[in-house]
Amino acid sequence: MKVYKDIDHFDPINKAFVTTGTFDGVHLGHAVILKKLIKQAKKEGGESILLSFHPHPRLVLFPDDTSLKLLTTQDEKAKLLEDLGLDHLVIQKFSSEFSRTTAYKYVRDILVGKLGVYKLIIGYDHQFGRNREGSIEQLNELTPLFNFKIEEIPPQDIDNVRISSTKIRRALIIGDVESAERYLGYFYGLSGEVVKGNQLGRKIGFKTANVKVNNKRKLIPGNGVFAVNIILDSKEYQGMMNIGRRPTLEDPDAGITLEVHIFDFDEDIYTKEINVKFIKRVRDEKKFDSLGDLTEQLKKDKREILAFFKK
Repeated sequence: MKVYKDIDHFDPINKAFVTTGTFDGVHLGHAVILKKLIKQAKKEGGESILLSFHPHPRLVLFPDDTSLKLLTTQDEKAKLLEDLGLDHLVIQKFSSEFSRTTAYKYVRDILVGKLGVYKLIIGYDHQFGRNREGSIEQLNELTPLFNFKIEEIPPQDIDNVRISSTKIRRALIIGDVESAERYLGYFYGLSGEVVKGNQLGRKIGFKTANVKVNNKRKLIPGNGVFAVNIILDSKEYQGMMNIGRRPTLEDPDAGITLEVHIFDFDEDIYTKEINVKFIKRVRDEKKFDSLGDLTEQLKKDKREILAFFKK
């Protein structure tokens, strides 16, 4: 798959099969559209294109709203799209100026002028252009003028999946990683740098890696203890992760920390990049009366997670 971080770097191709959208998470609902796009492009000797937008439009249109967290970084999204078999990912910079583009100019200048669209495949509720004024009805009026085809995926094909990026975000916010996996079609994950913590884990026999997620917009699942898979130096491990404020330590200034204990592993991995996949939520984060009680609970968590993985 070829990635174009500026739409002006893309040269129109013969038989361009196009869909558009932010596609945050590249979930199963998105996959319905993308698989149809890719299949049709191959069948007719064309190439598949996703026109996506960065930053996320909500971040531009509502700059004071800091609540939006994203399911995928740009790199994560690109990897998921490549795995599906997409030919081209074209990224249009989304700005206040671009948001004022009329629906007509969007079709004429972007879809036709920049991408050379041969066929546009979209979901039934697709809207575009300034104030989301563009609709399937307007597209049907413009297709004869600009000589391209259009296919609207009917409601039943998408609604049967009953998925949205918002629904997945809500599940993750409460730590429901298992529902998120069912909606996404893959285990939700995050990447970050291993940084030094207070090294308490060493003292109680549970050495942990503190993970610093560098992308401030990446959604962190809600607090709790999770069974996880870890990818480090291209190798995969099993482990458990705690997300929370470590209430047993009674540090009023403590922020949210992400600490992962890798099973059967004892190497120095500070400053390395680590990828964590959330498999199952085991329990809520709890406050214990003593470090001894915390240690016993961690042993119990580990036994439970190891038994789960053996299944």
